[in-house]
Amino acid sequence: MTNAADLPDDIDALKAMILASRSELEDQNGIIERKEDRIQYLEKLVADFKRALFGARSEKVNPEQYELALEDIETAMAAIHAEDEAIDPPKSRSAPRKSNRGHLPKHLPRVEQIIEPDDIQCSCGAQRQIIGEDTSERLDIIPAQFRVIVTRRPKYACRSCEAGIVQAPAKPRLIEGGMPTEATVASVIVSKYADHLPLYRQAQIYSRQGVDLDRSTLASWVGKAAYELRPVYDCLLKNLKQSSKLFMDETTAPVLDPGRGKTKTGYFWALARDDRPWAGEAPPGVAFTYAPGRGGKYADDILQGFSGILQVDGYAGYNRLLKRTSQDVQLAYCWAHARRKLHDVAKASAAPIAQEGLKLIASVYRIEADIKGQPADARLAARIERTKPKLEAFESWLAQSRAQVSAKSRPNPRRVRPSNTLPNTGRA
Repeated sequence: MTNAADLPDDIDALKAMILASRSELEDQNGIIERKEDRIQYLEKLVADFKRALFGARSEKVNPEQYELALEDIETAMAAIHAEDEAIDPPKSRSAPRKSNRGHLPKHLPRVEQIIEPDDIQCSCGAQRQIIGEDTSERLDIIPAQFRVIVTRRPKYACRSCEAGIVQAPAKPRLIEGGMPTEATVASVIVSKYADHLPLYRQAQIYSRQGVDLDRSTLASWVGKAAYELRPVYDCLLKNLKQSSKLFMDETTAPVLDPGRGKTKTGYFWALARDDRPWAGEAPPGVAFTYAPGRGGKYADDILQGFSGILQVDGYAGYNRLLKRTSQDVQLAYCWAHARRKLHDVAKASAAPIAQEGLKLIASVYRIEADIKGQPADARLAARIERTKPKLEAFESWLAQSRAQVSAKSRPNPRRVRPSNTLPNTGRA
């Protein structure tokens, strides 16, 4: 009713209309106020995220914290959308927002729930028949359930004589005299190292179920498991070093330094094997070894007993392996690292030399794509016939191009140079 003529003459009806309008206005004001609060909250989250990402060095945080900030922003946005839809439902179904809602793998067990109509009797008296159905799938999670395994070992004795008591021996346990099963210890280890859940937080989770454990107790379980798993690690490392070709790389790891009250930089050295791309028979595997530094002596120590081809990224520390008196390690440098230098130059400026180098490397990549998965003899023959001439031409091109580049624009000699990474095509 927008015209005065449309308004009722009854005073009570007018009062009811005014009260309804006032109530509706209060609801709208409440919605606006809640949205303003949400906007301020989101602005604060965005400001915190920008400060963590672009702020002064002292304000920056670990990159993993960015994910936490994004989670808060996305959660707040979802809450706003849910509140809007609940208070003011959309009149028409809008297109769903583009987001990765995940998918349900086929290997997960399916529990079917069939919802039948209350009555399938037709008004004509006949029984309705199924002509189709609508099916939907939702992910359901059964929360972790704590249970107690009670082990009983009955004692048997003969009533006719005194031949003694018979009882089954107790099975060996990982934690002798302790409460955890092996599955419990495995769960603690996976939560700590795979899910990055510290032991004190795991202790809090256990406490919610009434199982009070100290962090030191969980730490003792992890330490015991680490000792028992050491033979498995040694066996894996030994198996890897029996291969003729391995990959090695190192990455930083922050390590607590109690004496200084902060962390120091340690290194995880990864020794890996994956022959699946070329139909190799050896199973894939990787073993990590911690070392306090990045010196080549650590790589040399880890690779004691290995002889063959070692693929590396061109870090100068691996050159120590070439100084072995046995000369049993051949370094195969990584094409991706060599190509990256040319790619960075080409991306930063229109450098014809860099563009030409990328094209030459791409021609080698195409050959590798053609022979991928073929037997070793076939790959070797193809590399000798097709790849070797290209690499020889590439090496000549590198020498000529280097002479054309000024000394100021040459790369740091400590960095990997493509001329130092040319592979030996005489090996498969």
